[in-house]
Amino acid sequence: MRNRLRSFMAARNGFDQLGLALTAGALFLSLLGQVIRRSLPEFLGMVLLVWALYRMFSRNLARRQAENLWFLGRVRRLKSGVQGWFIRLRQSREYRFFQCPGCKNRLRVPRGKGRIHITCPRCGHRFSGKT
Repeated sequence: MRNRLRSFMAARNGFDQLGLALTAGALFLSLLGQVIRRSLPEFLGMVLLVWALYRMFSRNLARRQAENLWFLGRVRRLKSGVQGWFIRLRQSREYRFFQCPGCKNRLRVPRGKGRIHITCPRCGHRFSGKT
């Protein structure tokens, strides 16, 4: 039995991070639909589950891997943004944060210095700000 399943799944995508996220989203929406007694979240949960199963049994490995890499890139970007927000929140008593108008780089300046001229280390743009 195990060999049959292994041979069936041999050239298929299987379960990856996007599949896990789709399955978790399907479970969440199904439970939400049960709690609020509406059918739309349950239907959307079933759509996500069918999509996850389609991806799992798909033989187009290159396309599924590209989708998973796209998903992982978005998750990494979201995670780094949230971590950066928490770091800025933790440091907000000692530092003031500015965004460079030239390159959109985030700059950290000590508080309590008054109005100062700030030079971006990345692009060299000069601007002023009050700390």
